[in-house]
Amino acid sequence: MHKQNPHPDPENISLGCAVITVSDTRTVETDKSGQLLQEILRSSGHSTTQYLIIKDEKLAIVAQMEALCQREDIDAVIFNGGTGIAPRDTTYDAIEHLLEKILPGFGELFRWLSYQEIGSRAIASRAVAGIYKSKLVFSLPGSTNAVKLAVEKLILPELVHLVLQLRKN
Repeated sequence: MHKQNPHPDPENISLGCAVITVSDTRTVETDKSGQLLQEILRSSGHSTTQYLIIKDEKLAIVAQMEALCQREDIDAVIFNGGTGIAPRDTTYDAIEHLLEKILPGFGELFRWLSYQEIGSRAIASRAVAGIYKSKLVFSLPGSTNAVKLAVEKLILPELVHLVLQLRKN
């Protein structure tokens, strides 16, 4: 059920994205979700201007978000991992209070789409998106299927439009 965009976006706009994997165990070699996220962005004409794997620690997450959202070559910061309810899942807790505007539709739609794939387990996801320092920030679960779902169904169809909205004066 793909609807046509009410206002088509300009073609050939390449955005700079930061991909941050939040994990206590993943390495560059084992980070399938971070690699997939970069591949999908690249194949859609966008660039990964920063890729990091950081520990699931609140202060480290906040520090990276602060630093990345000050960079002019980054339009969107996409976190993956740490959105569940386990004690070590702190991504949501770290960034939610920093967001200046929350895009509640992102989390709602993500959980709705997830429910269709994994059933009621979708209620445990604390995926969130919003704006911080005029940058888009997305926080996705760490599973590769969740990353693929969020990026293909929600982020990519709206990424250019949302960035252009943020650039308006």
